[in-house]
Amino acid sequence: MIQLLPEERESLAQYIHSLCGVTLDQSKAYLIESRLADVAAEAGCQSFLGLLRLARSDGSRELDHRIIDAITTNETLFFRDTSPFDLLRQKIVPDLIERRARAGSARLRIWSAACSTGQETYSIAILLKEALGDPERYGVRLLGTDISEYAVGQANSGQYSAVEVSRGLSEVLRAKYFFPVASGWQIRDDIRAMASFRRFNLMADFAVLGKFDVIFCRNVAIYFSDRDRLALFRRIERALDPDGYLVVGAQESLAEAAPQFEAKHHGRSVFYQLKTAGQPRR
Repeated sequence: MIQLLPEERESLAQYIHSLCGVTLDQSKAYLIESRLADVAAEAGCQSFLGLLRLARSDGSRELDHRIIDAITTNETLFFRDTSPFDLLRQKIVPDLIERRARAGSARLRIWSAACSTGQETYSIAILLKEALGDPERYGVRLLGTDISEYAVGQANSGQYSAVEVSRGLSEVLRAKYFFPVASGWQIRDDIRAMASFRRFNLMADFAVLGKFDVIFCRNVAIYFSDRDRLALFRRIERALDPDGYLVVGAQESLAEAAPQFEAKHHGRSVFYQLKTAGQPRR
């Protein structure tokens, strides 16, 4: 395997950060080496410096996408950490529907940021189908985004292996919302139609995405630097409706990263809302 030299690490880490915002300090040199060695070898590079030079000169950016796919973590499963989904079913969706009904509006937009291969987004879609019967009646629209082109491609396909559907998905829900295909299981068309997926860099401007009632941004900010984390949640603040809900990872706290958000509790779940909810947005 190609060895990562000490003098190569910082340049490669800076380049990776410029691509996707992931911060890799000196302690993560092993991760760069283990995940990018095959990418370098397949590109015909004899060193990581050679990989960096080739990536910078690649006008197609194909090599950039391969680097991102290798570096970013796509660990996910259906209904991962069940409490956020209990929270969505028991608290968030009923509250939003009641408020929208009072306002004479039928609209529910949910964004799954860093959606990986789509399991979180489809879990939300299945939950809404189970809870609402006819989600279209409530103007439900789901968006899943991820920086990995490979991950977004699989999410769009809605196809999962037998192992993937066995992780977090009950046999009852599998039988109800999937059907068998040669490669494993295909999600039903009506559930697939509830969501759209696109490649998106969380370091970019969110204005192109519009506003959301609920944003799931779980287990992604932990890979950012303190500075990038602060900027990320400022962008999320602007993308969230004033009375909207933000859901982050179970081990994440926004006390320092996003003091503009207030932690609230429902059962054993935690969600965040803007402290200025209901007031004019600055």
